Amino acid sequence: MNRRGLLAAGNWVVDRIKIVNRWPEQDTLALVQSEARGTGGGPCNLLNGLARLRAPFPLEALGLLGEDEDGRRMIEECRQHGIQTRFLRTTPARSTSYTEVITVADTGRRTFFHHHGANALLGAEHFDPSATSARILYLGYLSLLQSLDLPDAEFGTVAARMLARYREAGFKTAVDAVSEISDRFRSCVLPALKQTDYCILNELEAGCVAGVAAREGERLNVEAVRRAGQKLLEHGVREWAVIHFPEGAYAVSRSGEECLEGSFLLPPGYIQSTVGAGDAFCGGVLFGLHEGWTMSECLKLAFCHAAACLTHSTTTGGLRPLKETLQLAERFSRRTLGAA
Repeated sequence: MNRRGLLAAGNWVVDRIKIVNRWPEQDTLALVQSEARGTGGGPCNLLNGLARLRAPFPLEALGLLGEDEDGRRMIEECRQHGIQTRFLRTTPARSTSYTEVITVADTGRRTFFHHHGANALLGAEHFDPSATSARILYLGYLSLLQSLDLPDAEFGTVAARMLARYREAGFKTAVDAVSEISDRFRSCVLPALKQTDYCILNELEAGCVAGVAAREGERLNVEAVRRAGQKLLEHGVREWAVIHFPEGAYAVSRSGEECLEGSFLLPPGYIQSTVGAGDAFCGGVLFGLHEGWTMSECLKLAFCHAAACLTHSTTTGGLRPLKETLQLAERFSRRTLGAA
């Protein structure tokens, strides 16, 4: 089959975003300076971002929503962006998932309070590799999909079994996770790596899976990031392991290619929120992979796409077409992390 396009599956979430003046201590007060409502979750952010880049390949959504106003709005938003929704189903059993996103105004740092909702019921029965001719299956987020994170006697988890089915059908598979740093996190992610072609994680997630501390306090340990990338390959990632962090990103392939690059040096006041930036970075990498770009070209688009995301309080409000997005690389200088 001549495969083309990206199918994004997993968490579909309504983001209820609040910008506050500070992060309060327990039992103390913070002031809400502004509020916004947006859509979120890995597949939603990824697809909406690729649509805004005007990706030249089909985009398909797979997930489970509540039969409620939030669910209807998410389906309609996808349709408005040209995203196919035939695999985006609804259920009367649960409400649409939501996350309270609390962002501190002067730092852009955010904290999440999540309600699983309908996402908890997304299971293997909702996936059928024979029903689509997409080239890449993206699944996000491992450890936050209760039915797919369940144990499987042969593959380790239900998600790993499902990924194996798609690989056998000729797909490339990509996974992302959510920053739930716990023993359970490792047990949910590790089995899936053997069925993953492209693993894209932040430094905290990658460090947790690999058993490597990527930071010493607030300081990034670049050599530890490299070790984490190599460990992801050792744990089974088949093609690329990509680790992103505020200071930059590191990518390494099973063939031995590697790329370490610094992120953009952004001026004060540029960052409105960091929510969705990791998904934008992931979308940039997968855009390039689909189009056969080099590793360095993929990271360049990922940095630009993430930088555009930072300009808005929602996950996709700051995103723009490909040409305009890539122009950000000419506007800002880069951090220096050392040559890979």
